[in-house]
Amino acid sequence: MAKKQAKDKAATKEKTKKAGEIKANAKAGKGEENIEVSIEKKLIALYNLQQTDSQVDKIRIVRGELPLEVRDLEDEIAGLETRLENHKNEIDNLKKQISEKENTIKESQALIKKYEDQQMSVRNNREYDSLSKEIEFQTLEIQLAEKRISEYKEKSEKIKESIKESEENLKERNNDLEVKKNELEDIVAETEKEEKQLIKNSEQNQNYIEDRLLAAYKRIRKNARNGLAVVKIERDACGGCFNKIPPQHQLDIRMHKKIIVCEYCGRILVDDEIAEAVEQK
Repeated sequence: MAKKQAKDKAATKEKTKKAGEIKANAKAGKGEENIEVSIEKKLIALYNLQQTDSQVDKIRIVRGELPLEVRDLEDEIAGLETRLENHKNEIDNLKKQISEKENTIKESQALIKKYEDQQMSVRNNREYDSLSKEIEFQTLEIQLAEKRISEYKEKSEKIKESIKESEENLKERNNDLEVKKNELEDIVAETEKEEKQLIKNSEQNQNYIEDRLLAAYKRIRKNARNGLAVVKIERDACGGCFNKIPPQHQLDIRMHKKIIVCEYCGRILVDDEIAEAVEQK
């Protein structure tokens, strides 16, 4: 009787052990399946995010160099306006200097007349010679002032020509700026709604990607010249750098069990199945 009880107890224990193993195996299998689905979802989210960001890039490329051209024109116009202001201030300064020299001439002429009148009533040659020297000095002052006036007027004319040229350039640049701004506004108006929606979609996609993976995506995208961080395999090669991918790596990529990057450019690689899933979505 005791032997039978021991035998039954051992059999029950064995059944319990086997049931536990089956349960554990089933749980492990389910966990593996969840991991695969999780990785696949991450790959789909990453590729979807890449497609959305690439569309935003295309919209901004359509704008081309227009924002830079507008900024350059605005800087050039500001420079021309500053130059014009400086030229006008210089003209005003030259006018002031010409007026001062004209006053100097008048003063010297008055002194010459005064000295000539005094010469008519001198008592000796010494006084006459002294007055003659004063007249000669004032005459030289007049000649120097006239020379300076001539120089100032000549310089003023050159500045006026430069002002005229700058004003013409300023008018042309303002016209160019208006055209460029209108062109840019038209393009922005056409694409603004689409761009905002795409950016919203991009932000939503980012919610499905863990922070570490998202940071890696942004880093790769920033360093990539074409903004591609996630690419699919094309003709057995990386869609970003076009280097051949070993068959084993291609097989791993198709398994969707882990995220694999190109060993040459560091971009995240996906297969046609992931790309098709995103396109269908």
